[in-house]
Amino acid sequence: MWDYSEKVLDHYRNPRNVGKIDNADLIGEAGSLACGDSLKLYLKLDGDKIIDAKFQTFGCGSAVASSSILTEMIIGKTLDEAKKITNKDIAEELGGLPQEKMHCSVMGHEALEDALKKYYGDSIDDDLPQDTADKIVCTCFNVTENQIWEAIKVNNLKTVEEVTNYTKAGGACGRCKSTIKDIIDTYWKGAPKREDVHLTATQKILKISKVIEQQISPELQKDGGDIEFIDLDGNKVKVKLTGMCQGCKNSRMTIKTFVESILKEKVDSNLEVVQE
Repeated sequence: MWDYSEKVLDHYRNPRNVGKIDNADLIGEAGSLACGDSLKLYLKLDGDKIIDAKFQTFGCGSAVASSSILTEMIIGKTLDEAKKITNKDIAEELGGLPQEKMHCSVMGHEALEDALKKYYGDSIDDDLPQDTADKIVCTCFNVTENQIWEAIKVNNLKTVEEVTNYTKAGGACGRCKSTIKDIIDTYWKGAPKREDVHLTATQKILKISKVIEQQISPELQKDGGDIEFIDLDGNKVKVKLTGMCQGCKNSRMTIKTFVESILKEKVDSNLEVVQE
């Protein structure tokens, strides 16, 4: 018998925000009845702020609890804020889930991500190129290579059993286990991220702009500074510091390191930041 936290039991016995929003602005789905678990998430917006969220799910108590807590987590948040929520955040908000039930938190995250795609487009999945995003690895549970890669990255997974617990991939016939092992080995051997290999110069510029705008600039603005993307020359990212950052000579190397580390992680590990 699995050991559930009191919060999991509470949200299972008294789920919040169950139902359907008839005039929902965004709808996200994850799982399927054929796989044993399914979730439909409805969002109502006021501008870019989520003012209501409801869910319908078919699954175990962990699936109900994960869906319930997710709606509480996102109501009142902007879409940009909701986009940063991971399955790990959902599980932690519940006080933890048994490893064998972590796929329920993943399903909640996937439903949220699916809903946000309607707003942002496919760019929300740009951590992996689109030619692999829909490649099915586990046909029993319809799990894609992208989902497995993302689960490994977010949750620090290192074994096939852990991947199965988080995604259900490999949990039925088991024929895909060798492929899952290859994906794990590729990730942890430090092989170049696939987006590094596949991105064209134009795609790289667009992705750099997006990361700077959505992740780096907001952090610098907290201290009265900002950053402007000037140009990309090969792997050299030319930027200009503005505001408080412009005159803060002593911290420029720290800022450069901060900016460079994020761009290396999110875009291309070969990038170098150059300040104009």
